[in-house]
Amino acid sequence: MNIQPMGKTYLILTLVLTLFLNACNTKNQKANDNDPPAIESPYFGEKPPGLVPKLFAPDIVSPEGLFEGGTFSPDMKEYYFSRKNGKYEKRTFFVIRYENNRWGKESKTDIAYPKFSRDGTIIYRGNEYRERTDTGWSELKSMGPPFTDMHIMGISVSDKGTFFFDQFERPDTIGAISYSRLINGKYEPRQKMGKEINTGTWIAHPNIAPDESYLIWDVVREDGYGQADIYISFRTKEGSWLPAINMGDKINTELQESGAQVTDDGKYLFFSRGEWKAREDGSTYWVGRPYWVDAQVIENLRPKP
Repeated sequence: MNIQPMGKTYLILTLVLTLFLNACNTKNQKANDNDPPAIESPYFGEKPPGLVPKLFAPDIVSPEGLFEGGTFSPDMKEYYFSRKNGKYEKRTFFVIRYENNRWGKESKTDIAYPKFSRDGTIIYRGNEYRERTDTGWSELKSMGPPFTDMHIMGISVSDKGTFFFDQFERPDTIGAISYSRLINGKYEPRQKMGKEINTGTWIAHPNIAPDESYLIWDVVREDGYGQADIYISFRTKEGSWLPAINMGDKINTELQESGAQVTDDGKYLFFSRGEWKAREDGSTYWVGRPYWVDAQVIENLRPKP
């Protein structure tokens, strides 16, 4: 009888076990090929922009190029976004969450265009809001006076609790930006801002700095580059607002720029750029894409002492 040495037997068993484990790993890897990749960067691994805006279209939320833009939660663990056109005949809203060092899979949501409180426990939508609960978000609740007797598209809140919001009284297309301060636990009647802000048409989408040192919004003005442009006004130490500044030809073009918002970490300015297109029946629809730029563009416009 031919008996193999013990060392050779162990070698053969080791090779068989190694091949078996590799086969299992390959199988598991193929099973997980559809899982989103691990991404450490909160901005979906995209290369940050400089002082010239660049398209923000990560593959994970824009696989078909129909991604319109979205909003990060303050902790950067949730991203709410929308898609429109193509197979999405109606605008469709999604949420994707960051867990275990990776972005998960998107799911549809009824939460549209959320504006977060600084602590991330409340989201505002027009003149309504939702509160974060143990299981998600509450149903929409009314903000009450002085926000309920008008149509609000954009709303923003400062660290002081002051709300800045646009208001349209249809069929008025001029619009205006107002504010309401929290005084002794109650919000004062809305106060319309001055001509430094409220000049032009389609005045909308205010974004207030956390410390209220500047306000960004979009508007159609005679000194603009085409359709709506993004403007900024800085506040003096005495509390008055300086004349509006067009944010320049790197931000604004002959197309429509709108919906600007600064990320909660203060690093980037996001906005939409696009245009209204006509259908055969004469109706129009919006086709826009999100762009982002280093928030240093704001400091470059801030008046020097």
